[in-house]
Amino acid sequence: MNLQISGHHIEVTPALRQYVEAKLEPVVRHFDRVTGVTVILSVEKLKQKAEVTLHVPGKDIFVEEQGDDLYAGIDALFDKLDRQVQKYKQKMQDHHRGEKANQHVAE
Repeated sequence: MNLQISGHHIEVTPALRQYVEAKLEPVVRHFDRVTGVTVILSVEKLKQKAEVTLHVPGKDIFVEEQGDDLYAGIDALFDKLDRQVQKYKQKMQDHHRGEKANQHVAE
């Protein structure tokens, strides 16, 4: 898995990088076919913004969150991402079950 963390108008400190990696770990544990992750942290006037693009086979999942506190924004961001990854994983499993069910009907 390729992980890229960058900052716009903010320095990505080792502590911030570790925090993002720790929050990403459960998401990757739920769906092991992640090929790459791009995280962009930015500061625009008084708003802290975090966005992530998760690359999985056949789809890119994009989530963004902004608020007054960057760490709270990162928490909310990865909560949203985790829900989307679980939804995508369930959709893929249901899709494959549907194909198998149709094969049994055809036989």
